[in-house]
Amino acid sequence: MITLSIMLATLMQTLDSTIANVALPHMQGTLSASQDEISWVLTSYIVAAAIATPLTGWLAARLGVKRLLAIAVSGFTVASLLCGLSETLAQIVGARLLQGLFGAALVPLSQSILLDINPRDKQPQAMAIWGVGVMVGPILGPTLGGWLTDSYNWRWVFLINLPIGAFALFGVLTYLPRSKPSARQALDFFGFITLSLAIGALQAMLDRGQQLDWFGSLEIRIEAAVALVSFVFFALHTATAGKGSFFRYELLKDSNFVTGTCFIFVIGAVMYATRALLPPMLEALMGYPVATTGLVTAPSGVGTMVAMLIAGRLVGRMDVRMMLLAGFLVSAVALYQMMGYTLVLSQSDIVWPGVIQGVGLGFVFVPLSAVTFATLAPELRADGTAIFSLMRNIGSSIGISVIQAQVTRNTQVVHASLVEHMNPANAALMQNYDLGSPSTLESLNRMVTQQASMIAYVDAFKLMFVATLCVVPLLAIVRSRRRAAGEDAPHVAMD
Repeated sequence: MITLSIMLATLMQTLDSTIANVALPHMQGTLSASQDEISWVLTSYIVAAAIATPLTGWLAARLGVKRLLAIAVSGFTVASLLCGLSETLAQIVGARLLQGLFGAALVPLSQSILLDINPRDKQPQAMAIWGVGVMVGPILGPTLGGWLTDSYNWRWVFLINLPIGAFALFGVLTYLPRSKPSARQALDFFGFITLSLAIGALQAMLDRGQQLDWFGSLEIRIEAAVALVSFVFFALHTATAGKGSFFRYELLKDSNFVTGTCFIFVIGAVMYATRALLPPMLEALMGYPVATTGLVTAPSGVGTMVAMLIAGRLVGRMDVRMMLLAGFLVSAVALYQMMGYTLVLSQSDIVWPGVIQGVGLGFVFVPLSAVTFATLAPELRADGTAIFSLMRNIGSSIGISVIQAQVTRNTQVVHASLVEHMNPANAALMQNYDLGSPSTLESLNRMVTQQASMIAYVDAFKLMFVATLCVVPLLAIVRSRRRAAGEDAPHVAMD
């Protein structure tokens, strides 16, 4: 019951990271907002969650895990109600800020609790269950959001959280044992504020950069400057504050945790970015409605779920490096298949590479989550899981922003290259098209734009394919050690 309750809370939070995306056009009309204004419905949630995530460990120590989780679930549920009842843009942006602030603790706390309530030999299976909620939620979000918006109303994208949140809160209050708050030092406000400013400004820059033409925008330049200056101050303060620092030095002494955190950042940047490419490609180039896009991309979540459950049973019985290698290579196979995409695709051409990539991601995520916390002291888990989640989110934000910028840039470059050949000197073109007709020119431009966009997407898949293979040599820094006599569970070391 504890596992079910906290996984419902986790699923609720991860679903909301993507479920509202498809409902934005409907919200825009209801709230009388411009395209730039309505994007703050997404940005406010992302930035608030990023700022509040590092605070999870300190709050868990001061309030106790059960009390903090109950506050987070109830606050997130109430904020979801406020989102569904919003009548103005300011109201929904404010409610989304509350959602992000309360929801930030749900994912790291759920991971920490699953590690605490399971013996070490069961922790890989626990991480598999946790990974299903973390990974499948964002994948199913657009599908569920599209169905709710088309069948009912965009408000149900948020109101659906009410029964889930109520059940999760009941389970937490009823079954989760109460933990005593620890006598941790007072909050390092300067460290927290500088880190929060750095993370919040970075996330805002990454989320809005594509829309605002990156450093051609004053807003993006200001956000980049704030992120850089704040992080420098945070680093200098952390180096000189000693044990009073907001960031706990003890985390850096655990080689498993440090290496695993670096890996999850790279994985977030390389593997998560491909998930952001397919929906806009299918909707913009192939005319797929939102519901159909969700149906053909959702099976990748099934592949991830099955792979995670299998991987959870293999951790400790199989060399973790082999599992990670298998995951990366399977993902590379899926990307290789995507490199052959054209404007003429059947739905099976989309479904099966997605399923294969989901399997690869599952075989990477579970062993990595298990070994990262295999040797971390229990009192550090709340802080460690918060940093782990934060680095995964930052890595995925950077990867998605880079790949989207690459697609936009390559579309323009390829479009210009193709248009160069559309002139009266091209005999085949003149024979088949009347270049003096405005409607013909408009039709040709639409065709060229489609082809240029498709080439740009294929180039992006090639980039992700190469990047995935480049991650493989990093497995050399992972060291697997067999269980010593007398150890109560499989133990994997990374350095």
